[in-house]
Amino acid sequence: MELMDKLTILADAAKYDAACTSSGLDRTSRPGGLGSTIMAGCCHSFSADGRCVTLLKVLMTNRCVYDCQYCVNRRSNDVPRAAFTPRELCELTIGFYRRNYIEGLFLSSAVWGSPDRTTELMTETLRLLRREYNFWGYIHAKAIPGADPLLTHRLGLFADRLSVNIELPSEQSLKLLAPDKGKQSILAPMGQIRDGIRTSRQELALYKHAPRFAPAGQSTQMIVGATPESDLHILRLTESLYQKYQLKRVFYSAYMPVSDSKLLPARRDFKPPLLREHRLYQADWLLRYYKFEARELLDEQNPNFNPLVDPKCSWALNHLERFPVEVNTADYETLLRVPGIGVRSAQRILSARRCGALDFSGLRKLGVVLKRAQYFLTCSGRMVEGLRVREDGIIRHLVAQERPMLAQEAPEQLCLFENTG
Repeated sequence: MELMDKLTILADAAKYDAACTSSGLDRTSRPGGLGSTIMAGCCHSFSADGRCVTLLKVLMTNRCVYDCQYCVNRRSNDVPRAAFTPRELCELTIGFYRRNYIEGLFLSSAVWGSPDRTTELMTETLRLLRREYNFWGYIHAKAIPGADPLLTHRLGLFADRLSVNIELPSEQSLKLLAPDKGKQSILAPMGQIRDGIRTSRQELALYKHAPRFAPAGQSTQMIVGATPESDLHILRLTESLYQKYQLKRVFYSAYMPVSDSKLLPARRDFKPPLLREHRLYQADWLLRYYKFEARELLDEQNPNFNPLVDPKCSWALNHLERFPVEVNTADYETLLRVPGIGVRSAQRILSARRCGALDFSGLRKLGVVLKRAQYFLTCSGRMVEGLRVREDGIIRHLVAQERPMLAQEAPEQLCLFENTG
């Protein structure tokens, strides 16, 4: 098979892996080396200066011994199969980098033969890139559940970030749709990676040239909409993963209908739950940066997010007894709970009010989104002039603000081979 044919097959097969994350570390190129890594590097996104920062996202192979019903690469699926050799993948990566197509590599794989064999192939690819090709750009690698811990550790010595896909939100769903896999086989490498990162940081504190293990941390991904778990269940799992395994990110992937299995939603007229995925990402942000807990955002009586408004607005509407908040006296944690106030704008408010009382025009200059915040704030005891809105009116106004976003078409993944005209 021609190399470009392999690339077409294996790049397309990798599109279901979410990888839009910052690189998480800075690293300059070594003398005679190729590439570097910057903290703001992201997959398929745009940096502040307008550059499109991209990764070559590809599978080592799509040949798989597992028959997971939700996966396009399952062994029972009749699709073209291909596999890179480590040398081929290195040549592609370096060639694309020199053409300024990419800034790094995202390498995943189906399980070919066994987890150990697959991990060995991935490790050899990264070893060649780092040692022989002297490539010091960003590399994100998927660890393979079930592989020998020593092989996973070796993979982490060459990668900047490792991730282990948890895939489905519950053990029951995993047993039903992926009987060859188990909860412990997924969580065990997560714990190993967490411990490896911790040990590596301790060694670096003592020895400057100690080897670095996955210095950008680890992440995971789960499929949303293929199984009946509620948003509350998913958010509790997310919170637990952040706390127990110190993950950098949990990614949510709306289920795409790639199977006619009776155990999955019917393909006919099925629409991927992209809005639900979006709400979960918003809630994830609240967990990581706004000091919310899962039990505050959802409960057993309301186990799913309101699709019409974002989770923060929904929480505020359910707790109107806490509002309005006086912006000139509220503490940082209280300001973070106000819709329309983010982490940066809350910090700016704390700094600015040391010089004098703030009014609504001043809040707008500080980056507060007043079209949301105005219903939940007072400045020196006063609401926005002329604002007379009842509780049901607030809901209508907030829902109206979401409509343009809800009407947008689903975004598509960028492709190296697409004719953009």
